[in-house]
Amino acid sequence: MREALIVWGGWHGHEPEQCAGIIAGMLQDEGFRVHLETSTRAFASPRLSTMSLVVPIFTMSKIEKDEVANLSQAVRDGAGLAGFHGGMGDAFREAVEYQFMCGGQWVAHPGNIIDYRVNVTRPEDPVMEGISDFEYRSEQYYMHVDPSNEVLATTTFSGEHAPWIDGVVMPVVWKRRHGQGRVFYSSLGHVAKEFEVPEMRTILRRGMLWAARD
Repeated sequence: MREALIVWGGWHGHEPEQCAGIIAGMLQDEGFRVHLETSTRAFASPRLSTMSLVVPIFTMSKIEKDEVANLSQAVRDGAGLAGFHGGMGDAFREAVEYQFMCGGQWVAHPGNIIDYRVNVTRPEDPVMEGISDFEYRSEQYYMHVDPSNEVLATTTFSGEHAPWIDGVVMPVVWKRRHGQGRVFYSSLGHVAKEFEVPEMRTILRRGMLWAARD
């Protein structure tokens, strides 16, 4: 049986406990044995190397050098890494090794909660199969991203809330490699209620399954 580790905590505004419970249920439905932890010390555990998938849900906060080093090594050795929104894309701001692994870092969400459109750029990819462009209401993440990411969906900023970024096309969903490990990220999912959006939930579920080691 494949095993997944969910480590949740950090800023409460992203509802990490509720989101961790939803993710745990999704993975259990897919046949995973799921472990939940609430401290970054879990990233330093030797058992990380045996995990099929690691899901961080830990907005902001700090991670110790031995923790991020062990996590990075586990992924380079083949463990999958997958996550969403600030729980993965705005975690551990001081840890550049973590950002290198994830492929991006949140820097702004102009206008806060707004309506915007998600554009599917790789409709042939199994993660996006059958999903067309869709409207979404949440924080529209402006991110610094790695050019080596394989981008599956984007969003375009209108400039209404920050005129100097009018027309900027920003990745929303991507996958990448880190050593032998697969890494998946979606910037959708500010709070637990967003899991009720079928496209958001489907993209994340498929992305986690893609990232998970067999």
